[in-house]
Amino acid sequence: MSINSFGRLFKVTTWGESHGPAIGCVIDGCPPGIRLTAQDIQIALDQRKPGTSKYVTQRREPDEVEILSGVFEDERTDGPRTTGTPISLMIKNVDQRSKDYSAIRDSYRPGHADITYDQKYGIRDYRGGGRSSARETACRVAAGAVAQKVLNHLYGNDIQITAYMTQMGPHFIDRTKMDIGEITNNLFWCPDPIAAKKWESVLDQARKSGSSLGAMIEVTASGFPAGLGAPVYGKLDGDLASAIMSINAVKSVEIGAGVEAARFSGEDNADEICIKDGKPHFLSNHSGGILGGISTGQDIIARFSVKPTSSILTPRRTITNDGQETTIQTKGRHDPCVGIRGVPVGAAMMALTLVDHALLQRGQCG
Repeated sequence: MSINSFGRLFKVTTWGESHGPAIGCVIDGCPPGIRLTAQDIQIALDQRKPGTSKYVTQRREPDEVEILSGVFEDERTDGPRTTGTPISLMIKNVDQRSKDYSAIRDSYRPGHADITYDQKYGIRDYRGGGRSSARETACRVAAGAVAQKVLNHLYGNDIQITAYMTQMGPHFIDRTKMDIGEITNNLFWCPDPIAAKKWESVLDQARKSGSSLGAMIEVTASGFPAGLGAPVYGKLDGDLASAIMSINAVKSVEIGAGVEAARFSGEDNADEICIKDGKPHFLSNHSGGILGGISTGQDIIARFSVKPTSSILTPRRTITNDGQETTIQTKGRHDPCVGIRGVPVGAAMMALTLVDHALLQRGQCG
């Protein structure tokens, strides 16, 4: 059994490989009557697509999405609307260079899933990693755009999801200079313009040397109502952590204060509550907007680390698929910092988690 689906009521199944003819997803459980066009999805995909700058892979994929099913339009629908049936999305692959991988077809790239795929399946697509390639995340971003449309349908435009990089390699942003308005003004989704400028030279050096850098990404969701989630096995933070951890190259996930909570005292960590304008009001948000697996109504805050891209030019020791020791040098077109294109993927997984819990809440509590 292979698990390629995410979600309970809003279920997304992705399909396709890095060097196959196309990739895509099927979304089941989308409510009917929501206005949806390919352009709504394309806006999100354009934020993730490769070849947009020298700081990402130079693979030239337009990532143009096609809606194959689940949307209908005639003179009575006032534009294309979801029908409540499965929405099938397809993105064609047009710039594969499979020959770039012919030299490593019999060797396992350190840091990649090559060896574990062989250990599990006994067969692997060595061309760009096949199913394990980050190319699959385009499907998540497309589905995430649909999820955001559903959230807008359920809650107006109250829910705003924002993702940005807070660290590249050993270099952090200065949170006292943090300005969310800056994240679209640079190539790194960085809310600190001074840090973004420094990252240019840092990543240039890594890129030119054939190396790579890791990153830390933060995702926030504001406007999500209180009371959604579940107290035991369907925890909102548990599902969110699982969603983010499923992204390629992610090695850790934090909610709210995260690992920093380990150094707090009980007095420091407790988010005190008062009444403001007749409503509960929290004086801090160490919990990241989730208590006991249930949303508090505060901003939901998640943070995740992305390892350096494993495809580097420096020769590394490895073995072949017949057990011989050798060295390997990975050529081809790769992201010097995969975290850059991971930012919109993190936002998509936040949207997919929230919409699934929104529909679960509606199903259980009305």
